[in-house]
Amino acid sequence: MSEQWTPTSWRQKPVAQVPEYPDANALNAVEMQLAGFPPLVFAGEARKLTRALAKVAAGEAFLLQGGDCAESFAEHSADTIRDFFRVFMQMAVVMTFAAASPVVKIGRVAGQFAKPRSSNTEIIDGVELPSYRGDIVNDIDFTVDARTPDPRRQLMAYRQSAATLNLLRAFSAGGYANLDFVHQWMLGFVKDSPQNSRYTDIANRISEALDFMRAIGIDPESHPEMRTTDLYTSHEALLLGYEQAMTRVDSTTGDYYDTSGHMIWIGDRTRQPDHAHVEFFRGVKNPVGLKCGPSLSPEGLLELIEILNPDNIAGRLTLICRFGAENVFKHLPALVQAVKKADKTVVWVCDPMHGNTIKSGSGYKTRPFDRILEEVKQFFAVHEAEGTYAGGIHLEMTGSNVTECTGGARELSDEDLRDRYHTYCDPRLNAEQAIEMAFLVSDLLKAQRQQRGGGRGLVAAE
Repeated sequence: MSEQWTPTSWRQKPVAQVPEYPDANALNAVEMQLAGFPPLVFAGEARKLTRALAKVAAGEAFLLQGGDCAESFAEHSADTIRDFFRVFMQMAVVMTFAAASPVVKIGRVAGQFAKPRSSNTEIIDGVELPSYRGDIVNDIDFTVDARTPDPRRQLMAYRQSAATLNLLRAFSAGGYANLDFVHQWMLGFVKDSPQNSRYTDIANRISEALDFMRAIGIDPESHPEMRTTDLYTSHEALLLGYEQAMTRVDSTTGDYYDTSGHMIWIGDRTRQPDHAHVEFFRGVKNPVGLKCGPSLSPEGLLELIEILNPDNIAGRLTLICRFGAENVFKHLPALVQAVKKADKTVVWVCDPMHGNTIKSGSGYKTRPFDRILEEVKQFFAVHEAEGTYAGGIHLEMTGSNVTECTGGARELSDEDLRDRYHTYCDPRLNAEQAIEMAFLVSDLLKAQRQQRGGGRGLVAAE
């Protein structure tokens, strides 16, 4: 990896999970058009996120990353974006109070369109067609035309991402993030939850903290940080032609940034050190994530860390661990020990979704809530044992009232899945389950804070 990097050097490497476009000229034309479009995010914003993640790496903040498994063109609406933002803010407030430190908020949004597949094709009733790879590539309908990769869909993904970012920025800066509003929404959730008694205590303590702050003159009117927030975007940068087209030289530093999102990550299927995705990622200056699954050895992880973050820059690299509840103790300790021994600075994040997917008795792909929570608990336990910092969680979730993951306070059953099973790919926590997860994780955050000798109280989220 010592050769000179360029935005196109990945094209000289083997590339996994690439769709087969039938018209190369049409693909090139779309990529050239995208290269002339305005950036979706800016280099200064990406640098600000790197600084925020550096605080997470130092144990001075916590990362909440979440959003849709795969954004779709059909379900894009202002209401959907608003509902996601509202739930995400409620989760952040609960975690901020529990951790007594800033919560860095990164959505899987405004770019999470491409999905890796375990097989290039899918067979239904004896008919074999290309697999669905996300709306940026093809359509979920099982027809020849729908499943044929179409480069023009990249233009649609760009425009939807731009519209989503526009609304999210308005919500973040326009008063919808007001701490008083968010807390009132959260109180409504607590009141209606079957686990009301379990969450009332922390809700009451947040109310008391806000009342105290108002009593001494700290309120949203006089302190803008209480009515605005920073919300960053992220996605798996799977479609490298699109990512290359969105890569720009920052005029202030001369560095390359992928302007399709603030943070991009490499999936568990595309992290080969001599392949195209790692090659592309090593050259852009965005903060980047790396999915770590059961097949990743400590030696393999250290090799990837050296390639992706050779200067050991704090906040540059986030390790997103996805093992499955039954595999955390088998795999995570060795990875943590190796990184610690090598004195590498990383953010450790738990993705409890991908390793806990099962097929229900009724045939639906689902994720049991208790297994998701169990993986989070084990993630925290490993870091406590190793003397390292459990820095964040990464959830596939939605602000909608879907029925895709079983369990939770409403005890959704296998039979309930058919009611509102709307996902295009993987099952997501619904709005109530996501907020419930935030309350349950808050207990782990509080214990981690007390172990580290931290104080208590409500602090503004970054």
